[in-house]
Amino acid sequence: MSLFIVGLDNTIVNIALPAIRRDLNASVSGLQWIIAAYTVVLASLLMLAGSTGDRVGRRRTFQAGLSLFTLGSLMCSLAPSLGWLIAARALQAVGGSMLNPVAMSIITNTFTEPRERARAIGVWGGVVGVSMALGPLVGGSLVGSVGWQAIFWINIPVGLAAFVLCALFVPESRAPRPRRVDPVGQVLVIVLLATLTYAFIEAPEAGWGSPRTLGCFAVAALALACLAPYELRRAEPLIDLRFFRSAPFTGATVIAVCGFAALGGFLFVNTLYLQDVLGLSALHAGLYTLPMAGLTVLCAPLSGRIVGNAGPRVPLLVAGATMAASGLILTGLSADTPVWRLMAAYVLFGLGFGMLNAPITNTAVSGMPRTQAGVAAAVASTSRQIGQSLGVAVIGSLVTSAVAGPFATGFPAASHVGWWIIAACGLAIVLLGILTTTGRARRSAARTAERLAHAPDRMAYAP
Repeated sequence: MSLFIVGLDNTIVNIALPAIRRDLNASVSGLQWIIAAYTVVLASLLMLAGSTGDRVGRRRTFQAGLSLFTLGSLMCSLAPSLGWLIAARALQAVGGSMLNPVAMSIITNTFTEPRERARAIGVWGGVVGVSMALGPLVGGSLVGSVGWQAIFWINIPVGLAAFVLCALFVPESRAPRPRRVDPVGQVLVIVLLATLTYAFIEAPEAGWGSPRTLGCFAVAALALACLAPYELRRAEPLIDLRFFRSAPFTGATVIAVCGFAALGGFLFVNTLYLQDVLGLSALHAGLYTLPMAGLTVLCAPLSGRIVGNAGPRVPLLVAGATMAASGLILTGLSADTPVWRLMAAYVLFGLGFGMLNAPITNTAVSGMPRTQAGVAAAVASTSRQIGQSLGVAVIGSLVTSAVAGPFATGFPAASHVGWWIIAACGLAIVLLGILTTTGRARRSAARTAERLAHAPDRMAYAP
């Protein structure tokens, strides 16, 4: 239930953006911040939350996250202005960061047999994928019938019920030897993601070559340059760079960034197109995306079964190819694009996204020692949120910068650059799906798992 509302909240807000813009008089960059405030904070804190669950107790951390997420949802529904809404979204994300990696750690420690674990992860991926795909449909229904505030009300009873069920049925668990906190690494990650996102979102207004934009890019680059060598010198870093010796793990991380960047950009651009260009209501726009949600619902559990029986290659190839095809179909988008063409793109994207989650998650945690399950799962979840943040920030800003003339008439042509980027993300998934499922890649994963299992306390290491 908790994973469902976190995934739902990632996408349900998109369909309400035009209504929020009218009610709170927000700019396009303001709409981007409504999404990015959630995804950036979530991405920044997921790894800390994973290690915190391993240290203080996974159930305790999980319940704390549920409490903050529910409180943040209530504050979002009461927000009187754009600034308050963005701040409440950030509070939601603090709570949400404590849910996904802790839940994955519980699954990994409960299902120890590889095939059972792959299927359990498939169910987990299915819940996340289904919730994210259903967001536009559920959001459209609520915005059309009640108002945009209702998209946050739905989280409150679900969060309270999940809190009670967790107390009744989830046993407490901890890692035998939890890692120490890495405050410097945590700050560097926050600075990197925040300044990079800020630079992309504000660039259309400030100018891509303005001192503010270039300064933010420079700070982000400096944070990245400091982060890697600092983490290499720590015995227990926030980001364990030894994980990236595994080609499948590294591939899963990059695939997650590409796949969720495509999702974030797709939902953001498509929402503005359906409501601001075609003039559809929120409910009507949500119904348009029903084929995408339906295919995700069908394909997510199927992907988990395929991964459990035959490995991740087939789901990754199908996901990348269909998401790329969806983007290519929409590269010629106009105000007169026929409905059948839109539906074809939605079906293909839903099929691809439904196949994507299970192989990402299974690859990220497979072979890793169970004592580090929270950290490994957090890296995979962080990659998803980074991808979605960049998708909304980069694609949204490039499309906004390309709009010529009135928004409603200039937006379709301007959106073409966004659809090309989405198609490129799909092709990258295909390529990585091939490269990371070879025998050589699997051997690198086995070597990495062995080193992690036998040398967890080494004080210094090289990547």
